[in-house]
Order: sequence, then C-alpha cells, then structure tokens
Amino acid sequence: MIQQPHDKFAKQFLEELLAPFGEVRTNREVTDEARFVDVLFFPTPTPATNAETLGLLGRIAVLNTTLLEPFRNQPSKTEVRNCLQKLFTVIADAQRKANRENTTISENDLPRLWILTPSASKALLKAFGATLDLENWIEGMYFLPEGIRAAIVAINKLPQTPETLWFRLLGRGKIQRKAVEELVALPPSDLVRRNVLEIIYRWRISVMAQTELTKDDQELIMNLTQAYEEARAAAVLEGVQQERRQVVENLLRFRFGSVDEELAGVVDSLLQLTPEEFTPLCLELSREDLLARFNSHQ
Repeated sequence: MIQQPHDKFAKQFLEELLAPFGEVRTNREVTDEARFVDVLFFPTPTPATNAETLGLLGRIAVLNTTLLEPFRNQPSKTEVRNCLQKLFTVIADAQRKANRENTTISENDLPRLWILTPSASKALLKAFGATLDLENWIEGMYFLPEGIRAAIVAINKLPQTPETLWFRLLGRGKIQRKAVEELVALPPSDLVRRNVLEIIYRWRISVMAQTELTKDDQELIMNLTQAYEEARAAAVLEGVQQERRQVVENLLRFRFGSVDEELAGVVDSLLQLTPEEFTPLCLELSREDLLARFNSHQ
C-alpha cells in the first residue's frame, strides 16, 4: 500500500505522541474487507505519563479505543463514509470479542472516530449532521449524531492555544506554520518537542529523496522547514558535543590508560571548557589533582 508523504508524517507523528499512553497500531486492517485504519489507539488503564501533556489529543485518546483519520485536504463525502465504515467494523469487532468473553461493553466504552481535516465546509458538516458541543468541547470540533460515535475536527477552527498545538501541526498554510513556531519555541528540555522534531527531521530527509512531489507535498515541506532546520541544528550540535566528548576521553585514556568511573565523573565538567582549556589540564594535571579540582565543583 503506497503512502503519501503527508500520510506517513501524520501516522508517525500521532504514533510518537500516543505511544506512552497505550497501544498504537497504524495501517490496521479491519476484517470486513481490505480497509485500513490510519491510526488505531488502545489506551492503557494507567498510562506511564500524564496524557494532559498532549492537550486536546490526550483528552480524546484516553476516552476509549480511538480511530484517527488525518487528511491533508478536506475529505469528500465518500471519504467520510469510508471512515465511518471502518469505525462500524471496529465497533462490531469489539462487540464480538465481548460476546466471546461473555462480557458486555457499554455504549461509552465503544470505539470513537476522529476525522482530522485542515478545514470543513458548512456543506460537509450539514451533510453528516455534525454540530458543535461547546458545553463540553472547544470550537472546531463537530460531532455527528450521538449513536454514530464520530467527530470531525476542523483544525483551522481550533483556538490557537497550547492545548491544540499537536492538532494544528497537522493543519495547512499559516495554521501549520504558526504551530511549527510554537513547537520550536518550546523549551529544549521538552521531550515531546525533541521527539517530534526528530520525526520531522527524518521524514523530511526521506521525502526529499523522492523524485516526484505534489504541490501539497511541497507545501508541507515548506511549512515544516523551520522545525527541520531546528532539528538539523540540534543534530549538528549533538554531533559536535559527541566529538568533543570523544576527544576528552581519548586524552584521559592516553594519560591514564583508561577512563574509569571516577574519571568519567569529571568529563562533563571538562566539556564546559574550550579545547584550549581542557587539553593542557588533561595532559598536565595528575589524576589526583584532576579529580580534586573538578570534584570540588560538583
């Protein structure tokens, strides 16, 4: 099955974000015929980390089994119906499993579908009876009639808050570019930021190797350029730091024969110095002086 660049990016992106909170399956085949769910997520009862870190995405993911179907362009009515067919198949599978195990599954625990689209026209929303539920959810989330258990998320209508960042990264045009700026502005220590930047970095490299790109693909590449550049700079910096660490450790091995646990403890302190500063220290100070000098600062 051929994956378009946006499909590949969206699936890797959602899988990375959701993995700490449960089981993620991408391109999951459903059994009535050869249909595939883009992202099928099964939340764990007690996730290792707090899902609130993902904002709106975390809120919907931990409710119950979740089908996520991201689109680069507004889906057609046929595409929405195809998504609904997948949802009903997954629900039927869940009910058959409950019957086999002689258990029941409540209405609230049935899987739910979330169609992620950069925009949704009034005509599309009307065709499926999708409406807002502002008492419980934010602007931009349109729910189909209750029994269908599906919603259309119009990314361009979501409020531009930290809660919606991870959805807006799957938007288009200025919505996506603004989200990229917010992603890059997160603290470098933010683990999700780092992981998403790495996904964008690897995805961009793989996509640029393709010979033919559509206008949509080219737009996506342009929108993610800032994040790619940030990730590339981080990768270069990490490479430089690794190279400097190797130089320091080689100097210590040259002088003392090996880098044991005590000497390893001063390597980070030596790396705070310039090469002109740490080289003579490694070559001239005795082991005792080196340990005494840097252990006193820890």
